[in-house]
Amino acid sequence: MSEDIRRLVVVGASLAGLRAVEGARRAGFTGEIVLVGEESRLPYDRPPLSKAVLATDGPVEVPPFRSASSLASEQGVDLRLGVRATGLDTGSRTLATTAGDIGYEALVIATGSRVRHLPCASDDSVLHVLRTDRDALALRKALDGASSVAVVGAGFIGSEVASAARARGLTTTLVEAAPTPLLRSVGADVAPLLGHVHRLHGTDLRTGVGVTHVASDGTSTVLTLDNGSTVTADVVVAGIGVHPNVAWLAGSGLVLGDGIVCEPDLGVGLAGVAAAGDVCSWVDPRWGRRSRLEHWTNASEQGAHAARTVLDPAGSSPYSSTPYFWSEWYGIKVQLVGRTDGDEALVIGTPEDGRFIALYRNGDELWGALTVGRPGDTNKLRRLLNARASWREAVEFSRSRP
Repeated sequence: MSEDIRRLVVVGASLAGLRAVEGARRAGFTGEIVLVGEESRLPYDRPPLSKAVLATDGPVEVPPFRSASSLASEQGVDLRLGVRATGLDTGSRTLATTAGDIGYEALVIATGSRVRHLPCASDDSVLHVLRTDRDALALRKALDGASSVAVVGAGFIGSEVASAARARGLTTTLVEAAPTPLLRSVGADVAPLLGHVHRLHGTDLRTGVGVTHVASDGTSTVLTLDNGSTVTADVVVAGIGVHPNVAWLAGSGLVLGDGIVCEPDLGVGLAGVAAAGDVCSWVDPRWGRRSRLEHWTNASEQGAHAARTVLDPAGSSPYSSTPYFWSEWYGIKVQLVGRTDGDEALVIGTPEDGRFIALYRNGDELWGALTVGRPGDTNKLRRLLNARASWREAVEFSRSRP
């Protein structure tokens, strides 16, 4: 570990940022750590926001990962909440913020993502989004008094919101501009099967249509679709994805594209700076392809790795992992391990009942697996991936499962 580093600054007080703090201390760093977060509250877990929090008996508040006293006494953190990063001068090693400049010797950027907004909505106040705990609690309150819901965007978040609405017995319409839900995430052969899961549970899924106009009378909202049809609902949720929060880095010298273009060890190509989580685009040597992942596991693991990279650049190593993500729709566990951008997808199981495995092949190797309603198979498939199992072995295993 470099003895020249006296202060580590972590910008982004969510999961990746918190793990960077914890990882630095585990690595033996004894210097000052400053954690900067745009939200005014302590770091908290986001996956429950679209799951448990939306339930009728969901928690009344989202607890933090750690208390302020724990961060101060156990991690030695100088916590600066409600402070937004506005710029970065890598030459002078200065982070500009709404509360003034902060100097650093080492910096981890973990500023996460911001939600995308419907371009046709002139008044965003009539639409709910889901990114923060306040968003989730406001949406739950709206659902409590609703009889109908429209969700724009059938990705994982939109699908979870639709599931929560159906669990309440609400009339639910899910609008997706692509021909099928999650087309880019799971591929053209598998995506229609996920659409079937929605329809199986009473959600009105409308694909291949976009929203051209949004109008509200204060009681209900009308969505006009590009095929001329309309959807009227008490509550409308926009779940059309996120974009990495990197606009504040313009002019910093960092290479920006779909996120921050990073090296395999998560460094950004400039001394003393690394990135983690939703903003990080890197090439994993395991897969050999550039990726930017918005998954919980990725943020957790990358935060600690990025901290080690900036604190010990001479001893840094590439970050590699098996991607993992899970969701839950209508009480059905949906899990994804590995990658889906291989050569072929093979579906095994009973998709008509909403229970199946989709295997993804790259060459003669298992490349990834999606399990729907088959939670007991996921860990075994993950082990096969980590062992670089052959395609034949993966197919034989999946076909042997009841």
